[in-house]
Amino acid sequence: MYSHGSESLIKQAREIQESELQKFYSRLVKLLQGKEFGHETIDSLQRLHLILSATKYTRTLPAELQKRLLSLLSSPVEQLQVLSSAVLRETLPLPGQELNYNQENISQLNSYAAALLLSQVSNLHPHYSETCVTSCCNTYLRQRGVSELSSLCSQLLRSLESRQSEAPTHSFTHTLPILNSVLTHSPECLSEDHLTLLSKKLVDWLRYASITQGGGASSGGFFTGPRSRQPAPIAELDGTVSGDFFTVLCVGQGFTDDQWMNVYSFSMLRHWLLTYHSVSSGNIAADTDDRSEVDGSVVSMVSATSSSSRLLPPKERLREKAFQYCLRLIEQSDRKAHKRTDTELQKACLVEAVCILDCVCVEDASLVYRTFPCVKALFGRLSSDLTFARVLLPIAQFYLNHGEMAAVDCDGVWRLVFGRFPAELFSDPFLAHELLRFLRLNLDSLRLRVPQYIRSFPNLLKFLAWDSPAVVDDFVDLLPSLVTAETAVELLHTLLDLPCLSATLVLQLRLTCTPISEPCGRGLLSLDAFRSTSFRGLFLYLLRAEAGSGDTIDRLSTLHEMLAEAADWPRVIQCAQTVPVMLHIFFNAVVAVADQKLLAHLVLVMLERSSLLFSLPAYIKEIHRYSPLHTPELCKLHPSLVVDQSHELLEFAGSTANVYSKEEIYTHVVWVLGEYLSVSCDSRCSVRLITSCFEALEAVLFEITSSAPPPGAASPAPRVVTTLMSALAKLASRSHDLIPRVSLFLSKLRTVTRGGSVAWCSDEEDLVAIVTRGEELWSLLKTPGVAQSVLTPPPHVTTPQWHRDTNVSTPLQLRTLTSLTHSQ
Repeated sequence: MYSHGSESLIKQAREIQESELQKFYSRLVKLLQGKEFGHETIDSLQRLHLILSATKYTRTLPAELQKRLLSLLSSPVEQLQVLSSAVLRETLPLPGQELNYNQENISQLNSYAAALLLSQVSNLHPHYSETCVTSCCNTYLRQRGVSELSSLCSQLLRSLESRQSEAPTHSFTHTLPILNSVLTHSPECLSEDHLTLLSKKLVDWLRYASITQGGGASSGGFFTGPRSRQPAPIAELDGTVSGDFFTVLCVGQGFTDDQWMNVYSFSMLRHWLLTYHSVSSGNIAADTDDRSEVDGSVVSMVSATSSSSRLLPPKERLREKAFQYCLRLIEQSDRKAHKRTDTELQKACLVEAVCILDCVCVEDASLVYRTFPCVKALFGRLSSDLTFARVLLPIAQFYLNHGEMAAVDCDGVWRLVFGRFPAELFSDPFLAHELLRFLRLNLDSLRLRVPQYIRSFPNLLKFLAWDSPAVVDDFVDLLPSLVTAETAVELLHTLLDLPCLSATLVLQLRLTCTPISEPCGRGLLSLDAFRSTSFRGLFLYLLRAEAGSGDTIDRLSTLHEMLAEAADWPRVIQCAQTVPVMLHIFFNAVVAVADQKLLAHLVLVMLERSSLLFSLPAYIKEIHRYSPLHTPELCKLHPSLVVDQSHELLEFAGSTANVYSKEEIYTHVVWVLGEYLSVSCDSRCSVRLITSCFEALEAVLFEITSSAPPPGAASPAPRVVTTLMSALAKLASRSHDLIPRVSLFLSKLRTVTRGGSVAWCSDEEDLVAIVTRGEELWSLLKTPGVAQSVLTPPPHVTTPQWHRDTNVSTPLQLRTLTSLTHSQ
């Protein structure tokens, strides 16, 4: 996680002695007493922060050092503000030295001081928790913190009410970020008066900012250098003079304070609307004496039909102005920007504008009908250009939330989101994060209202195949929603072929570039196969966009041979490592949607695919280890599927080669046959079926214990041998005619092993364990009635419910103990 050097520094910080720490405090106080602070002071503050943050214990600084650090919060050097705030947030405030801002010094409050203030009044320190003996104390401290935050908000808002000429410029630029932080940490501290006042101010700054350039306020735009030499009116991104109200997409040589506040207001508008909607209780009375109008403001072309909005209550009025502002941004985004950075700014503003429109439409459904024509036109303009993909996702969210109410056709949106996005932009990490986040936030709605979502799982899994470590957490949540009775089999095949898909995606991207050669100088054979028309169908199936074209393909072995050289590609290896996790999630989810027939089919698929896996040894080993773990669980839910699929299971268990190549799978299959091939599980289980199963397993056990393993193969695992012996004993206990055959084998096994080591088991301890198990089974089979009770116990023994049986004393004892413990 950390480099060796970082771990060493953290260890030193944690192990520092108290005497050394006090000396360090004294040296730092002397450094802070000077008028100028050099690199030594910066380094010491950074070291102090490391010492304080590297331990879980909260320290208290000396009073003089605490005082000096508090004074640094108002330093003109921002680095000192950052470090002092970070250090103080790791400490307990001394009595009398808590931050306290009143109306006189509120202008000195900056974002870093506000962060410290929030940490002091919004959260309980461990020191307080130790001294609080009742929950009432905690409640009191929490209420006190809310009260102090509410007082701070009042002071900040009163400073906003003052004329801009009466307050320092920086006090306005810091106020909104501070209020936004308060809103994030403790929204309940805002009163109705606070909400009303700030809503009015936001309306002022959003809609009525100056439309002329500031006189030398800045030498350039918000994000780039100079744009125009004319100081008069503001301009659009295409250079034309703006004919409407000021927005974040307006440019000029300099900007006024209210124009900067316009930018800050837009940046926090969505957060404010969401919090305002949750905090505000009831409608705020209409304010007909609204003084937020600015003389000489320009009447917006967008809001020409909304001249009566000034009669609305503050909340509704802010919503209306936000609506107008966003429509204006959408109109501005259609202009041709002169600089590339401005084009990216247009995209970012479009994302925020559509999200805000979605927010206001959620709060006021009547705005949906006014908004949808604009959003629909925007989608039509951008849908053919995938460089606007991150803008199109908020549009998809808008369609999902309001498309049904507006009765519009959303198929085009979902074809784009679930079709082209994953197919063409799977390598874009930002889009992958945004799209998967969109899916996680809207899982329930997508499953119920968007049928394309489930059908598109082959496309969505391309994100996992391309960058597994980055998105595996997302698919842990998403995969269960993709499992249905219709998609289960195909989805299982797709998960097993995920490394092949990863390699194919790499080849697809390489095909668009100059072919990459191996170190020896020859081209990639897999790339030649990808180009070949003979094998094109195999790759096209892996790259399919929707499910339904077949569960899998016939020439899997051919595909694995063509992609063999991809086994050492890092991206393919990472993808293969996530497949066992995805299989675990898949089987946990499929149990809830599958019937017995489907589960039986899935068991057979796993047996079949155990021989058809991508040729990556570590991957094959992991699949063989973890995939069969779910077979006993599935059979326990539906024991009769063992009888239904007895032919296929016996065919697999009767192959001696599977003992050596598929040890884990073979062990679980044998255990299932011995456990559930019984009349008590399925009345169709005949003596003939039990006998045929017995003979198949007996032949395998005799073969592996009478000869050495094949060349190149390891000796059979003791677990396989003991599982085979146990399965034979269970089957014999259900058909007593078979008991002599098992007993004969077990007696011979004991006789053979008396001579020492045997060819099929090289470890002496393993051999002893096998013989011990054989003797135990032999002893049981001497009394068939006992053997059947032990090896095939009845249900009331395997799943006891004595704690529920009113005829026994256990429930009474449990109730008595419960009443005694609860009374204490």
